[in-house]
Amino acid sequence: LQPLFKMSFSCSKVGDPQPGQPYKGGNFCAFLPENKEGLKTAKLLKKAFERGLTFQIKSCNGEERVTWGLIPHKTSWDGGKARNGYPDAQYLREVGAVL
Repeated sequence: LQPLFKMSFSCSKVGDPQPGQPYKGGNFCAFLPENKEGLKTAKLLKKAFERGLTFQIKSCNGEERVTWGLIPHKTSWDGGKARNGYPDAQYLREVGAVL
């Protein structure tokens, strides 16, 4: 499974680093195994996204941009845990606990 999140340009809101300022969006891709646990995790990640918990806005070199939030996502099929990829035998358990 490969969820894709498209975040457009917009203005930040109260609670963001600079409320009312424009921020840069982007395309974000995640990876989940295509099995029972992966599908269950995909549903939980969808709920988190709908509740505004997946991303955050951060300042970087004076520019506001969308970044991943506190929920861990796998952004590569390989590279292991150190590079946000697989193999990572604990990932589905860890993300399930966060969600």
